[in-house]
Amino acid sequence: MTSPGRRFPFRFDHRFRPALALIGVHPGTAWVELDGERLLVRFGPWRLRTTRDNVTGVERGGPYRWWRVIGPHLSLADGGATFGTSTAGGVCVRFDTAVPAVAPGPWLRHPAVTVTVADPEALARALTGPVTH
Repeated sequence: MTSPGRRFPFRFDHRFRPALALIGVHPGTAWVELDGERLLVRFGPWRLRTTRDNVTGVERGGPYRWWRVIGPHLSLADGGATFGTSTAGGVCVRFDTAVPAVAPGPWLRHPAVTVTVADPEALARALTGPVTH
């Protein structure tokens, strides 16, 4: 039996909250959830789903420039996705098999996602620690 997921809320910089709310991103619709078998990122209308065993690496990052991180982004350098609500810092999660997230449908896939959760250290520990069921 799978245990309930652990949820990591996004950190919201107050100055970006109004613009993010216009695209449906607010504290009630932005979080990362991790359970024994899967990783789910919700960012307003955007979703990223994958299995825990698809995660190959985790890296802390930041601080970031606002134009590179706030909102949903696609990196032209490596094809990674970013879901950002804060410039303070975040976590880059790398995948063995690229996953869809930014565009609808399965054709655009990302080898990594950066998320600006409120507690990046806790998310990084949870992703690199043992899987619990």
